[in-house]
Amino acid sequence: QVQLVESGGGLVQAGGSLRLSCAASRSIFSIKTMGWYRQAPGKERELVARITTVGSTNYADSVKGRFTISRDSAQNTVYLQMNSLKPEDTAVYYCNTFPVNWTYWGQGTQVTVSS
Repeated sequence: QVQLVESGGGLVQAGGSLRLSCAASRSIFSIKTMGWYRQAPGKERELVARITTVGSTNYADSVKGRFTISRDSAQNTVYLQMNSLKPEDTAVYYCNTFPVNWTYWGQGTQVTVSS
């Protein structure tokens, strides 16, 4: 059983930055494409960014140029650096594999961006 624990969220003003972390209970990052997802109130969960086992990345258009996903397989951790945050980035952020494994969803970490 794999557990994913997200952290690093918080309240930040528009234009600010946050760095999210996702730690796994055992090593999966070296064998799985990992993604960061988010769910805003009243909206469906969406993929924000993903990173393959060889480091290739892909981003949603809404965050391209502002967010950076990275991976430290030795630490079993995936990161999401978020810069130039906007109020519309407010959501609960989760990590999971891509495609998702429904048993891996954690509690997420809340990101709130004030205007």
